[in-house]
This record gives sequence, C-alpha cells and structure tokens, in this order.
Amino acid sequence: MFKSLVKTILFCLVFTQKVRAQKADVPKWGDWQTWGDQGNGTYRNPILPGDYSDIDCIRVGDDYYAVSSTFHYSPGFIILHSKDMVNWKILSHAVNDISAIASEMNWDKMDRYGRGIWAGAIRYHDNKFWIYFGDPDMGYFMTTAKKAEGPWEPLTNILPEKGWDDCCPFWDDDGQGYFIGTNFADGYKIHLWKMTPDGKKLIKESDKVIYSTKGSEANKLFKIKDTYYHFFSEVKSGARVVMMERSKNIWGPYEGPKQLSHAQKQFNEPNQGGIVQTKKGDWYFLTHHGSGGDWSGRIMSLIPVNWVDGWPILGEVGPDKIGTMPWTAKKPVMGKEIVTPQSSDEFDKPTLPQQWEWNYQPRNDKWSLTERKGWLRLHAFKPIIQNDLLKAGNTLTQRSMRTKSNEVIIKLDLKGMADGQKAGLTHFGRSYSAIGAICDGTTKKLEFNVKGTSTIGPVLTGNNLWLKSTWGLDGLSQYYYSTDGKKYISFGGPYQMAWGSYRGDRLGVYNYNNKAEAGYIDVDFFCYDYAGPKKKK
Repeated sequence: MFKSLVKTILFCLVFTQKVRAQKADVPKWGDWQTWGDQGNGTYRNPILPGDYSDIDCIRVGDDYYAVSSTFHYSPGFIILHSKDMVNWKILSHAVNDISAIASEMNWDKMDRYGRGIWAGAIRYHDNKFWIYFGDPDMGYFMTTAKKAEGPWEPLTNILPEKGWDDCCPFWDDDGQGYFIGTNFADGYKIHLWKMTPDGKKLIKESDKVIYSTKGSEANKLFKIKDTYYHFFSEVKSGARVVMMERSKNIWGPYEGPKQLSHAQKQFNEPNQGGIVQTKKGDWYFLTHHGSGGDWSGRIMSLIPVNWVDGWPILGEVGPDKIGTMPWTAKKPVMGKEIVTPQSSDEFDKPTLPQQWEWNYQPRNDKWSLTERKGWLRLHAFKPIIQNDLLKAGNTLTQRSMRTKSNEVIIKLDLKGMADGQKAGLTHFGRSYSAIGAICDGTTKKLEFNVKGTSTIGPVLTGNNLWLKSTWGLDGLSQYYYSTDGKKYISFGGPYQMAWGSYRGDRLGVYNYNNKAEAGYIDVDFFCYDYAGPKKKK
C-alpha cells in the first residue's frame, strides 16, 4: 500500500514537471512563429498550417501517403506524400471530375458549397491504392489506382444514399474486405459491412451497427496482431474527443470505448486522422484540428502515440491515462530533406501543378496553358449570378497558409479584356474580397471589391498589371497594385479572411464577364511565398 502510494506521488510529480515544461512551449492558438521541420531532428506543430481537413494516412514501405477532403474543389481528394510524416508535398488528386459526384458541382450550377468530397480514407491492398469517401447527399464513393500518382479509376458509388459520412475500408488477413461508416442522419449510428472482392459493392445482408453515440464519426479500422481496433471521435461535454474500442472479433462485442485524448478546445480539438506505425515500430497520429470556424481552416499536426494497457494514447499520457498533444517532438524519421507544399507557378508546363484546385468543376474550353506559351489564359463567360464571384466559374485556387509572413503576387496582361469583364486576385471563404481590373466599354479601371461592394480606383492605361496580397498570422489581408512590377501601392482596406462552407480562406485568380461570353486575360506568374521551414542551401 505504502509503495503504491509513493509510486503514484512520484508519477504525479514527474507528470507535473512535464506539464510545466510543455506550457512554457505552448503557443496561443494561431500564434506559431515556427512550424514543421526545425532542422535539428525535431518538428513543431502544426506541421502544415493550411487547410488539410479530415486527414488520413498510411505507410507503404518507406513512403507515407495522406489524403484530405476537398469538398467542392476540383480536382478533388488531395493526396500528399512524405518520407517522414513531417515534410509533405502535394502528389496528386483522386478525382479529376467532381461533377461525376453530382451535376450541381459543375461550373454551370455551383450549388454544393460545403458538400462534395467529405472525409474518407486511403489504404493499400492487393498491390493497389484504394480510396473511399462520402458526399452527404450522394453517398459513398470509391476509386483505386496502381500508383498514388494515378491514374485513378472512374468513381464507383457503393452506397447511393443521403446522410452518411466518415468511412473507411479494411481488409483482413484472409483478404476479406470490410467497410465502416456513420449514418449521421440516423443518430450517428456506425455501420459495418462486408465488401465484395472488388471492393465496389457492400454486402447489404452483412450490415451491423457496432456503435452509436452523440456525434460518433471519423471512423478507422485497424488490426494489430490479433486485435481489431475501431477508431472514432465523439462529442463529450460539447467538444470532440478521440475514442477507440477493440475486440478479438471484427463484429464484436467490443471492449471500451476508451478515451484516447482530451478535447483540447484551446488547440482547436485535434480529433480526426490516421494512426500510423513507422518502419522502426513507433506509432504516430496524423490529425487535423477540427473545431473549425478558423480562417486558416483545419490545419495538420503530428502527435506521438504511447501504448498504455494495449490502447494507443495520443500524445503525453496523463495520470488519467488520457493523452494531450505536444507541440514539439522528435521526427519519426531522421535525415530527410525539408519539403513544403508547392505554391508558386510560372505556368510554363503543359498541365497545371497539383497545388491548384478550381472552385467547382471548371469549363475546360475556357482556359489554356498552350494558347500563349508560358502563360495561363482564362477566357471570360457569364457568372450564374451577376457580380457574384462565388457564382463565377473557372476561379483557380489554392490554400492560404497561416504563417507569420505571407505574400502572393500575380502578373496579368489585360489586352484581351472585353466590355463587362472583371479579373484579378481574390481571397474567399464565407465571403470574399478581390482586387483586379474591370472593363467598361474600352476603359479599364482598378477595382477593390468586398462581397459585391466596390471601390473604383484609377484608370489603367497599360496592359500589364501586378497585384499583391500580404497577410500574417492574424489573417488580415492587404492588397496592392503596380503598373511596373516595382512600385506597389496599397488599395482598399484590410480584409479579414474567413472560414466558410467547412473551408479556410482560399487564394484565387478570377475572371468573368457580366455582359457576354467575351474577353480573356493572360496570367504570367503566380508567386506565393510564405514563412516556414526552408531547404538548407
């Protein structure tokens, strides 16, 4: 009794010291001066301060692959690659045509903000990559490829029903495939099915509900040795926590559930992701911070896993045997070069690089990388709603990063503009702001626009126009323009970037014509630089 008491006191003292040390190194949410690979064998969370929501991760040999939901952006379901789970580059997308999910996701309808490609999973089985995801209105979809770079097969709708989300496939040692997902429309019931050998159909008669509670979703299935682990999140006391149940039989009964991490509302609730084992045998949890409402979206962190009593506790283990995320840790794999997601583009390749995603499925006959070599040409056509950038097709976008200094500059050639046309640089989320050129008759002028409210600037007498946006950790954008590429003049007031439709702020190049299908602009370059880890010279 006395020895047990002494052990408990010592444990609490050590834990208290660790907590004090961690608190000294914990930033206020959003105020991270550094992130990712620190260049000294450690990393600092977040590892990606951009909107990589609903993350999942696997390891295949020495390579790590992660996928993230993309909602109404195309191409959809982004795939990332890493050699160490800290340094990531954008590898590909699994869905080239998101209108295959629903016609409302095409440029002529644009009626699925916040819908489209929700959370899913990536797995490697039978020498192929498999991806499954859900659309809340259209059901579950899957695709497969021999290489993560693609090409990916056309989508197969395996459950064409409304009200499902957060799915994951699983293949047992005997090759039998299973599928798990949440019916959020029916009290967040989590269902388990067998799949046909090709992974393209659910065996309906095998359907079994294995769990249900408030908000239970974020499903993953794992088998470790002879035990099946069902990973999920749920809502406790108004916040999301990570949970797990386990069984010797995939159908149950399941032991638990066990809480793996605290809600950590002060850290925007890290709660959805993938648990991955390194080649050395260490375990990590790649997660998004999922409470939302943040202009930067649901950013990505990496949390070491500590196994306690056969449960994978996420982060530092407290006296209650529940985890709290650390902000710094040793890299899972040493010696790999510093890599950050691609951003800038000279438009000198025959295809768009993978960092680009259109706002909805684009009108492919209205953009080109070949009509003028080394430039992106965007032809203008009418928006669905006049003067509404969020209803204008062919807006080319990428994620806005949350770092201490960010700058994007684009150069436009305006000589092809026609009466009624508007084109330029935008930030958008719940609302939007934009700086660009408008063409009235034959006169071109500068315009600053915030959700349809315009401030008109000087007449533009030349054809070349440089546009710039800068922002910091606070997400306040300031626009500038230049007519010579050297002297930049601020124009318009600061714009607070915003969360909207489950997405953080997006950068974009827009182009539309309120009056006719006429006019075009040429984009020479998109130069986007943000503060963060850099390759050693």
